[in-house]
Amino acid sequence: MEAKKYKRLPYGSSNYKSIRTQNYAYVDKTMYIEMLENESNPNQFFIRPRKFGKSLFFMTLSCYYDMNEAENFDQLFGDLYIGKHPTPERNSYAILKFDFSGLDTSSEEGFRYSFNKKVQDAIRLFFRDYQHAFSETEYYLEQVEKRTSGVTSMDLVFNAAEIDKVKIYFIIDEYDHFANDLIAMGNRFGKDFYKTMVAANGLVRDFYERIKASTKSIPSRTFITGISPVMLDDLTSGYNIAEILTLNPKYNEMMGFTQEEVEWLMRETGVDANLINVDMEAYYDGYLFNIDGKQRVYNPAMMLYFFNQILQFKKPPIDLVDLNLKTDYGRLKKLVQNDGNRELLLQIVKDGEIVAEILRKFSIDMLNDNSYFVSLLFYMGLLTIKEPVLNKVRLVIPNYSIKTLYWEYLIQLMRETSPDMTIQSMQLDEAITVLAMEGDAEQFISYVSQNAFSKLSDYDLQRFDEKYIKILLLAYLFMSKIYVPMSEYEAVPGRADIYLQRNPLLPQVKYEWVFELKYCKAGAKESEIAAKRDEGLKQVRQYLASDRLKGHTDLKAAVIVFIGKNEYRIFEN
Repeated sequence: MEAKKYKRLPYGSSNYKSIRTQNYAYVDKTMYIEMLENESNPNQFFIRPRKFGKSLFFMTLSCYYDMNEAENFDQLFGDLYIGKHPTPERNSYAILKFDFSGLDTSSEEGFRYSFNKKVQDAIRLFFRDYQHAFSETEYYLEQVEKRTSGVTSMDLVFNAAEIDKVKIYFIIDEYDHFANDLIAMGNRFGKDFYKTMVAANGLVRDFYERIKASTKSIPSRTFITGISPVMLDDLTSGYNIAEILTLNPKYNEMMGFTQEEVEWLMRETGVDANLINVDMEAYYDGYLFNIDGKQRVYNPAMMLYFFNQILQFKKPPIDLVDLNLKTDYGRLKKLVQNDGNRELLLQIVKDGEIVAEILRKFSIDMLNDNSYFVSLLFYMGLLTIKEPVLNKVRLVIPNYSIKTLYWEYLIQLMRETSPDMTIQSMQLDEAITVLAMEGDAEQFISYVSQNAFSKLSDYDLQRFDEKYIKILLLAYLFMSKIYVPMSEYEAVPGRADIYLQRNPLLPQVKYEWVFELKYCKAGAKESEIAAKRDEGLKQVRQYLASDRLKGHTDLKAAVIVFIGKNEYRIFEN
């Protein structure tokens, strides 16, 4: 029997044409092309978090509707859903693509120049790609070179399309990239700059107003994406023709991978399931964008990173969280612009959830309001829907990978508010190594007590409780790659505060741990400490007897009672 020929894994690629012509596996999302075309409004707006497959989907749309790709239709789409169910408008548009990432936001002058250049470069490429479709291509190209404004150059496209009866498909990627940069600045300059560009007579508003006006004279479609709805609201009447499909349940799985798609991708690319000894759902799954969505989806970039490591090295990566994810979500700290939002974020980290309403649109001026800030976290992929709660929803942190970003943020925040707080990496590594290889928790707890808890400011002490202690411990434990620290680990009956699971690539680790955490205020009586101890030991014994943990001969457990910020007691089971 001939061995199966595996396809290449499309890690790091969003070029649809290359994926389809160079033997890459492609998760078929083309049924959504038909659904989008059947929408009554051809001007559509859809956002998803970073690294969620937006650019690849855009390239898929582009190839499908591009008149220049008509002869390649069977090769690009023949075996996919849309190839077997082609729509009336396939290959009937000239595609005008804009990507507004990478704009200069250091000054108004720099921004105007880079924005105009992006637009003019796109228009220049458009006329060159479709010179066969226009009767006066050379004239239009000459006019583009003479104009300094990219926005006014768009009139050339509209005029050419109207004269030569060419349909235009506007595809706008990263529509809000510059806005997110300015918001993240968190200062007056950023907000004033933003309003100048977007408000009435602003450069960005003018761009969208011209697209809106063009729809009256030329047949066109528009698809716009980004990561937040902030700028759409601030454009107000400048661009109010789009249908917002972001929270529509039938498009819940349009981007991201379902469980079935993940399993298909493994089969097609030769990812050996026997090499996977981590819980992929816990690490990378969990996203739901509407309470009526059919399935939760995986972050595709996270999954492709994980599979790429397995294919290359025949084992899971020691860094289970993609470093690129940390870079993309590094804005979290900057987005916390006021004490109210900071407090709210700390509460989310401690509780792991919040009940709120997801708002469809909101302005930059509203981000200081808690409800709008929570919605922004949802759109960024830092929270997701768990379940309905009356007219609102319970939002939770989607998966382990995103939890680690919150932990890192919390450590950074503590170091800012408590200047004496230190991280001695070698000492920390040694303490966790002793925990893992000698089964002794004293050195690690002592390290955290001396270097973190005892150095907390009065501001941070106001929040000091069992949940706060747990998150700080998790953050310190995550800095080492020895363990995969799990919070609120289900050990029915009950949930263990912390379960330290050995890194799957380090089987030589001798001991896993269960920590149950308790807290007494400074000066607590011995009877109170003893009561906390007894309560914790009872819980620990239940965990160890659970189906998930019983029989683990390498599992140790301890109740740790913290007394104020300077004392602690460790009671092993």
